[in-house]
Amino acid sequence: MLLVTGGAGFIGSNLVASLNEAGRTDIVVNDSLGEHGKWRNLGKRRLADVIPPGELFGWLDGRKLDAVVHLGAISDTTATDGDLVIGTNFRLSLKLLDWCTETRTRFIYASSAATYGDRADNFDDDWSAAALQRLKPMNLYGFSKHLFDLAVVDRFASRAQLPPQWAGLKFFNVFGPNEYHKGEMMSLVAKRFDEAKGGKPVRLFKSHRPGVADGEQKRDFIYVDDAIAVIRWMLGTPSVSGIFNVGTGKAESFRTLITAMFRALGRAPNIEYIDMPPAIRDQYQYFTQAKVENLRRAGYNAGFTPLEQGVAKYVTSFLDQPDRYR
Repeated sequence: MLLVTGGAGFIGSNLVASLNEAGRTDIVVNDSLGEHGKWRNLGKRRLADVIPPGELFGWLDGRKLDAVVHLGAISDTTATDGDLVIGTNFRLSLKLLDWCTETRTRFIYASSAATYGDRADNFDDDWSAAALQRLKPMNLYGFSKHLFDLAVVDRFASRAQLPPQWAGLKFFNVFGPNEYHKGEMMSLVAKRFDEAKGGKPVRLFKSHRPGVADGEQKRDFIYVDDAIAVIRWMLGTPSVSGIFNVGTGKAESFRTLITAMFRALGRAPNIEYIDMPPAIRDQYQYFTQAKVENLRRAGYNAGFTPLEQGVAKYVTSFLDQPDRYR
């Protein structure tokens, strides 16, 4: 039996879908479904159980699991409630890590590229304690994920007991189906698709940094299928532990992303540029690009979907369909 926390969320529900498609149904989802249709992310799935967050540790008592994939978190990069974010993303994660350590259960968890902060020069997933301590996250979400990475690595460095496999995955800008519940945290393709299809211009932020043109702020965009492939490879490779970047290794601009969306619709790009709100200018990342050598050295040798191909698949197979869910 496999536990997926955050299993009704974006990456979690795609993982559940991929496992179902491979014939696995002994999957337990731990998540809050709420009242806004998040259940639709699991509407086509087969599951062993769905556990509300408040019941997780009571349910775990006495259980034996193959692995825990811990994807549940407050992932809003604009969140400001420090107590809530630290309690959810850090303290609960520590408690789950302790359970996996005590029960000798493999533990794969979501970290984030947000832990790096604005480091255009270096997105190297060196997970030594010294390297991690040099990182300066720019928002509360990134800080909470960084704290947990540090706690895990501190245990490793001090030779404290850990699960038989532990792996932190620093996801970069993942996009794809089932992200619709995320509101402002959806990918730009999902947020702007209806406007583009309706003939309206898509608005992108102007640059407020010398040397960077409007719309040329860059991210390492990774299609969700590729992120899931990495998780499944980890599940199938129990000898691998550590912290790993999960990105394509190639930064692309928001202009390129949106141009690919218009191309998938068979339309010429229609883009306008607007001022970035002053409230987010100081914490806005202008560049992210994963270094994936650590993942390659561990033995992962699959390729990554080119951005235009990933956007085209997302648009034609999901966003431009009556049923947008995987």
